Amino acid sequence: MTGACPGGRALRAVLADYGAGNLRSVQSAFARQGVDATVSADPAAVREAPLAIIAGVGHAESAMAGLVATGLAAAIRERAAAGRPVLGICVGLQLLFDEHDEGGCGLGLLRGPVRRIVAPRVPHMGWNTLRVLRPSPLLDGLDGEDVYFAHSYAAVPADRGVSAAEVEHGGAICAAVDSGVIAGVQFHPERSAKPGEQLLRNVIAWSRSA
Repeated sequence: MTGACPGGRALRAVLADYGAGNLRSVQSAFARQGVDATVSADPAAVREAPLAIIAGVGHAESAMAGLVATGLAAAIRERAAAGRPVLGICVGLQLLFDEHDEGGCGLGLLRGPVRRIVAPRVPHMGWNTLRVLRPSPLLDGLDGEDVYFAHSYAAVPADRGVSAAEVEHGGAICAAVDSGVIAGVQFHPERSAKPGEQLLRNVIAWSRSA
C-alpha cells in the first residue's frame, strides 16, 4: 500500500464533513493510495487526525456555514495552530483564505481574498496545464502536467510566496498553495488520472514530514 509506512501502518486522514461536497470520491481516491481515510463531522476527530482534508464543490458560503455549525471550523483552526497539516481541495482551498466573492468569510488560515474568475469562459472547467512556481513537496513531478478543474472562483494570496502553482485561463489563476502545514490545490486529484495519483502520493509524504 502506497500510504503505509515501513511498519505497514497506513496514514490516517479525516475529511471534514460539513454536509455537502464530493467527499466520498476524494475518500476513495485516498483509499486507493493506501490511506485510512474517513469522513467525519466530529471536531475531535478532525482536530487530532494526522491529516485533515477539506474537500468539496459548490457554494463556498454554505460550505463555511457547515464548518462553523458543526464546530469543524474551530477544530481546523486549532490543529493548524498546533502545527498539524491541513489540505484543502477545490472549494476547500478557497476556504483556507479570508473572504470570498461568493459571500462570507473563510477560515483565515491564509491571507487574501477569493475572487470570481475574469475570463471569456467561466466556469473554468476541464483539463489545464500546471505551471509550478517554486519547489514544493506537494507538487513534485507535476510541473507541466494536465489536471482537472471545475470552478468559477480562485484564491488571490496576499503573499505571492504562498502560491505554489498556477494555470492560464484568461490570465494566471492560482492552482496550488503551500504554506508549511497549510496547503491546497484548486484542481481535483480524484479526477486527474495519473497526475492526480502523484499529487496524492505527494500529500502522503508531505503530511508525514509536517
